[in-house]
Amino acid sequence: VQLVESRGGLVQPGGSLRLSCQASGFGFTFSSYTLRWFRQAPGKERELVAYISAESSTYYADSVKGRSTISRDNLKNTVYLQMNSLKPEDTAVYACNAYGGPRADYWGQGTQVTVSS
Repeated sequence: VQLVESRGGLVQPGGSLRLSCQASGFGFTFSSYTLRWFRQAPGKERELVAYISAESSTYYADSVKGRSTISRDNLKNTVYLQMNSLKPEDTAVYACNAYGGPRADYWGQGTQVTVSS
């Protein structure tokens, strides 16, 4: 199973960015997985940013609540993270994760998002 994230990039404070993560792999039933976005800033612990379950219930960290939206397209095997009103403290490496249990836990390679003027 492979997860490939879109490129992040440099965004000005107050700007928006949509990350995507496409999954592929033989026998991988994307629709049955919980999809999660994590981020890790330099010197900080990895943080769960948001997740969307197989039933499409969602969770957001307080740090991004109201500014971000996670969504999934099961036909495209893709999960998205729309981030608005970006702040410098959103600067981090963002990684997607597909979780279907302890033996079905897959990660993307991570993508850098930098919020700076």
